[in-house]
Amino acid sequence: MIDNRNKTRFTRMCIAEAIIDLLKKDDFNRIKISDVVKRAGVARMTFYKYYDSCYKALKDYLGIIISDYLEARRYHFENDDYMETEHIAFALEFFDQYADFFLILKKKGLYSLMIDGVNDFMKEHIMKERNLTLYELYSYAGGLLNSFLMWEENGKKESSLAVAKAINHQFNNPL
Repeated sequence: MIDNRNKTRFTRMCIAEAIIDLLKKDDFNRIKISDVVKRAGVARMTFYKYYDSCYKALKDYLGIIISDYLEARRYHFENDDYMETEHIAFALEFFDQYADFFLILKKKGLYSLMIDGVNDFMKEHIMKERNLTLYELYSYAGGLLNSFLMWEENGKKESSLAVAKAINHQFNNPL
C-alpha cells in the first residue's frame, strides 16, 4: 500500500517529468498547464495544489533529486566533507542519472534554476562545514555545476573520478 507521502512525491515527480518531456519539443514559455496535466495524467486542481507555475514544479523536482542524493550519500560516507574527491565523484555519478533533466534545463535557458538550487544546497550543507565566504561558496557551486554540465555534454569521456580530482584540486589548492 502506498502512503500519502509517497503518493504526493510520485504525483509531484510526474508533473515535473511531464514538463521535462514537453521541454524536449517546445520552449519553456510556451508550455501550458493544460498540456502538463494532460501529459502527467493529473487533474488541473492537483497541479495547483502543489504549484502556481511550471518553474516552481521544476524547482521542486530539483529539490527531490537533491534530497535523494543526500539519502544515497548517507549510505556511502561516514563524514560530511562534500569537497573530498570521493564525495565529488559520487555526486557526479549520482546526478548523472538525471543528466537529461539538467541538460534540457540548460538548453532551454533555465540555468538559473539549477545554479539557485546548487547555491541553496551549498549554503545549507557546505558553507559552515568549510567556513567559506559566500564568494568562495558561489565560486565552488558554479564550478561544480559547470564541470558537471561540461562532463555530460562531452559524453563523459573522462571518468567521474578524473573530473572530481580536477575539481578538488582547483578548490582545495588556492592560487
